[in-house]
Amino acid sequence: EMETKREEIKQKMEDLKSEIREEKDTVKAKIKELRITGREKALERFDKAITRVNEQKDKVNTQINKFELKSVNVVSAKTLVATAETKINEAKTKVTEANALLATSLDQLSEENKTKLRTLHQETQTLLKDAHLSLNQAVKALKDAIKAKIEADKAAAPATTNTETTTTTTTTESTQ
Repeated sequence: EMETKREEIKQKMEDLKSEIREEKDTVKAKIKELRITGREKALERFDKAITRVNEQKDKVNTQINKFELKSVNVVSAKTLVATAETKINEAKTKVTEANALLATSLDQLSEENKTKLRTLHQETQTLLKDAHLSLNQAVKALKDAIKAKIEADKAAAPATTNTETTTTTTTTESTQ
């Protein structure tokens, strides 16, 4: 009778241990699931940031094309947009590298990979900030070019009007 009770207790202990193992596995599964979710969100944030900067670049390009048709000097703005575009492409490359790094395993990242990921994160942020700054400078350059065009048109308009007035006056004096 004692041996049967011991066997029952042993069996119950084994059942508890297996339940604990299952519980630990669900916790580990939950941790891995959260890890994956966090990684996806981080990459999603970078993708959104890149999309926003690309949209800004497209808007600036639209304005450049619009004013280029109106004979405004847009060379410096185009140069700044090209600089921004190269920085955006570099940022995309960095995000792709980070994505590859994060997709290597479900386990926790090693210290080396964590350091590499931090570096990629910082470089991507810097590139996006620089691209944004270049686009802002392109907008300023475009505004300055438009102001210069308006000033040149104003300066040319009175000269044309004065010439016409002088010609009219001279013609009128000659007929009298």
